[in-house]
Amino acid sequence: MGKLERSWELVKASWAVLQTDKELIVFPVVSMIAVITVMATFAVPMFLAGMFDGGVALIGGFPVVGLLLGFGFYTVQYTIIFYCNSALVGAAMIRLKGGDPSIGDGFRIANKHFTSIVGYALIAATVGLLLRNIARRGFIGRIVASLFGLGWNIATFLAVPVLVVEGVGPIEAVKRSSQLLKKTWGEQIAGNLGISAVFAIVFMLVVSLFGGALALAIMTQSAPLIVGVVAVFVLVAVLLSLIGSALSAIYTAAVYRYATEGDPGGMFDAQLVRSAFRVT
Repeated sequence: MGKLERSWELVKASWAVLQTDKELIVFPVVSMIAVITVMATFAVPMFLAGMFDGGVALIGGFPVVGLLLGFGFYTVQYTIIFYCNSALVGAAMIRLKGGDPSIGDGFRIANKHFTSIVGYALIAATVGLLLRNIARRGFIGRIVASLFGLGWNIATFLAVPVLVVEGVGPIEAVKRSSQLLKKTWGEQIAGNLGISAVFAIVFMLVVSLFGGALALAIMTQSAPLIVGVVAVFVLVAVLLSLIGSALSAIYTAAVYRYATEGDPGGMFDAQLVRSAFRVT
């Protein structure tokens, strides 16, 4: 309960920043639209390559087509996500320092570091493709991929703020992120779910409510009512995803400020951010 209470306080602090600068929600909206567009663009060639049924098209005995498509998909997708996150984090950093950011400020910051963002996306795409292939090797493979993926997510937690603020290359950003976490929270750390935990609980509640509402709608045998319930659920799910993405980026910016300056800024309490990671 203590962890959940701290997570809720982090949500409220991040929400206070978002309330001050509501335009920050534009960045995850752009990211979602672009990612969906990319997914639709890659869907046909990935289907033809057999990537959705666990197989890949072979050339000379090697899954060349599948690997190239998978790598291209991951790279483009991560570039979009990191670009929009960089814009959001950049704008959030301005607010946490007491400034008044605009949408243009965020995109200008992301444009300034676009080359590094693409480089980081290439690294993330490589890791993502490797983890996907490891996970396909049975139960042990899934465990190994999950553990490695968790370690990667913790090590790169501050990579985007490092890219945005310090202007270093992608490899140095990953190293610097890991160093900041170890320096601030110690060598043996584990990620605290924080904001993600709260939104997971909220989403489960929404799913439960949706299930009940859909069951009642089906009982009435009213097609318009069933469609309406499904539409509302999709709308709420999308809204939760957008808000969660925005709050997570703001939270990341606050954690970076705490790790580098000892003061998260904005509406964040330093002791609260200190609990962002816990010693194992």
